[in-house]
Amino acid sequence: MKVHLYQVVIVAISSVMLYLGLKEFINRETGQTILKLMVRLLVWGGMALIAIYPNFTLIIARVMGVVDNFNAVVLMGFLLVFLMLFKLLSAIEKIEQNVSELTRKEALNEAHERIELLRQEIKEKKQREAAG
Repeated sequence: MKVHLYQVVIVAISSVMLYLGLKEFINRETGQTILKLMVRLLVWGGMALIAIYPNFTLIIARVMGVVDNFNAVVLMGFLLVFLMLFKLLSAIEKIEQNVSELTRKEALNEAHERIELLRQEIKEKKQREAAG
C-alpha cells in the first residue's frame, strides 16, 4: 500500500484533535460533555479511518450512488472545514466563559460596594441617634 502525504497529514491532525478532545474531557474542562466527545471521536476518527483506508469511501460512494473517488480533495476540504469549526467553537466557548467570569466579578464588586454604602449609612444613623 502506497502512503500519500495527505494521508499522513490527516492522520496526524486527527490524532492531535482526538488527543486534545480526550484530554479536555478527562480533565473535565468547562463545556466538555460526552456528546462533544462522541462527535469529536466520530468526526476525527472517521477522517483518520478514511485516510488510512481510502477504499472505504468507495463502499460509501457506491451505497450513495457516487461513482468517482476523489478522496484527497474531499477529505482535505472536510478536514479544513472541521478544523475551522472546532477552533471557532473553542474560541466562542472561551469568550463565553470570560464574559461570565467578568460579569460575576462585576456583580460581586457592585454588591460589595452597596454593602459598604449601607454599612456607612447605618453607622451614620446610629451616630445621629446617639447624638440626638
